[in-house]
Amino acid sequence: MAKRSSSKKMRDGFLAWQCIIRQTAMREDGGRPSSGMRPRVLDAEGRELALAVTVLLIPKKPEESTAFFRFQVMKSADPREVYERALAYLQADYFQTPERFSDKLEAVLSSDSTLAKSLVDDGFCVLEFVEGRRRYYLPCKTRGVEPGDPACDAAIWHNRLFNPALPDTVQVISFKPDWSAAEAGA
Repeated sequence: MAKRSSSKKMRDGFLAWQCIIRQTAMREDGGRPSSGMRPRVLDAEGRELALAVTVLLIPKKPEESTAFFRFQVMKSADPREVYERALAYLQADYFQTPERFSDKLEAVLSSDSTLAKSLVDDGFCVLEFVEGRRRYYLPCKTRGVEPGDPACDAAIWHNRLFNPALPDTVQVISFKPDWSAAEAGA
């Protein structure tokens, strides 16, 4: 990893990149997460905890999109119909404005996963994002997000758009990057 820059510049550059690759995934790949949306997870010593975990961007004010996602899932028993409506919503202008998103990332994991337990117990990890020539190395504080928290609801209902069989017993993990220690490379 090479460059360090100001915390704000690093954060803003990362969020802009994430919005671009997510919009591309929605418009060109049917919503399938690209490698840049699935960072490698490392512990404090640099040991790999997971080869890849899908992380979500959550709006700073997620209530409106969460309500839309919940409505779409509850409205129809046909997963294909839910998927198509969700994809149309996410393909439009959802990812157009990086400033509307929180810099905290969320992941939905099985409640009995060893990764979820490790991330909650340790309270720290490093997310290593790579796609094309872009790379980001983000040291993060980690914590479990409680049910009823707007970020938890947003993550669960977003995931249910693509996985209607998602159980109620999942663990949402929040990753808060330390932008002053983050690194980027091209």
